[in-house]
Amino acid sequence: MELSEVVRRRRMVRRFDPDRPVDREAVVRVLTTATRAPSAGFTQGWDFVVLDTADQRRHFWAATADRETDAWMRGVSAAPVLIVCCSNPQAYLDRYAEPDKGWTDRDLSRWPIPYWDVDTGMAAVLALLAAVDEGLGALFFGVPAPAHAAVRRALGIPGSHRLVGVVALGHEARRVRSPSLRRGRRPLDEVVHWGGFGESVAGPSTP
Repeated sequence: MELSEVVRRRRMVRRFDPDRPVDREAVVRVLTTATRAPSAGFTQGWDFVVLDTADQRRHFWAATADRETDAWMRGVSAAPVLIVCCSNPQAYLDRYAEPDKGWTDRDLSRWPIPYWDVDTGMAAVLALLAAVDEGLGALFFGVPAPAHAAVRRALGIPGSHRLVGVVALGHEARRVRSPSLRRGRRPLDEVVHWGGFGESVAGPSTP
């Protein structure tokens, strides 16, 4: 499938068919694509916890018990695979203390933007696109802040790692259009600023 078609087809799936499993080989291909994401210093400071059995997924959802059991929860919890995406800040501090970078102080103030989370997010986007290429549906969602510690304990994730989000993977059961889409996509001439913030896509005006 052409990349442009994959991008056009990508959407957040919120209703999964619990009776259609996902081959582990497909999951491996999705994760292999995810690890092709760029990362600062080629640190690759991401880890993915794959939950592909009913017991494993039940364990995860139990740790996020503060979520209300609504249509969203029923639809997403039916996904046969969950990929918990974690970032590792220490991996970046260690990488950038190496001789070719030289930040031996490992000072977090050097990182006004947490690239460990940015890079893991980019890996998650590639996973979403790879899912489309596999003929699967996918959703990226966040773990509620109060549940982070419980999810870490449930899955044995070290406290040093951050929970960036989760990719739910499976076959779409029913198309549900998010009400948020009514907002529409921001037009290019509104979001692109040529030469400075506030300039339009047409470029700076001539005097």
